[in-house]
Amino acid sequence: MSQFELVRAKAQTMHQAEEYYNSIRTNIQFSGRELRVLALTSVQPGEGKSTTSVNLAISFANAGFRTLLIDADTRNSVLSGTFKADSSYQGLSSYLSGNAELSDVIGDTSVPNLMIIPAGQVPPNPTSLLQNDNFHQMIETVRSLYDYIIIDTPPIGLVIDAAIIANNADASILVTEAGAIKRRFVQKAVEQMEQSGTQFLGIILNKVNNTLERYGAYGSYGDYGNYGKKSK
Repeated sequence: MSQFELVRAKAQTMHQAEEYYNSIRTNIQFSGRELRVLALTSVQPGEGKSTTSVNLAISFANAGFRTLLIDADTRNSVLSGTFKADSSYQGLSSYLSGNAELSDVIGDTSVPNLMIIPAGQVPPNPTSLLQNDNFHQMIETVRSLYDYIIIDTPPIGLVIDAAIIANNADASILVTEAGAIKRRFVQKAVEQMEQSGTQFLGIILNKVNNTLERYGAYGSYGDYGNYGKKSK
């Protein structure tokens, strides 16, 4: 089993926003004790969904919950730059394609209570892999092993993968960058996630202009005010 170290620069940045991700975690817990498998997506790349996924997973882990972070963005993994492995490893794509056992792709991290399934190599057929029985079986298995499972999914504005993944989750969350995505695209993304049949918890507004928001002292992660509010 590989050991994954949280990159120091990332850890320092995350520490600055710890209070706000703890608040989001609390909101999720208040939404229902049965909501334990959470799929996070965005409209486009670069909006902060992977950073949010990591921060939420760390928040749950720091609160004493056994937490699993799954990097399901196999086309364009950002988490590979957040955690540094101490040895070669296999990832989600190897398990889904039948080339590795589940126990082979779950790695320990330097964060107590947090484990990770990295994305692994880029597969030729990411969407098909997510639709096979192995993905569903994996989620059912890890449900019995962890208190919370956080899944970082590909942007819903580019591919349908996030909706497929959400169908196997208990709830979904959309992360969007303030002022970067037109409202109609955000609304379409919300509709796509709701159509997955899984409870949609709300939108996390990310990268808010710190000269305009009262939480500006905390940098790019200052506002989570739209969490839990559906667009109208």
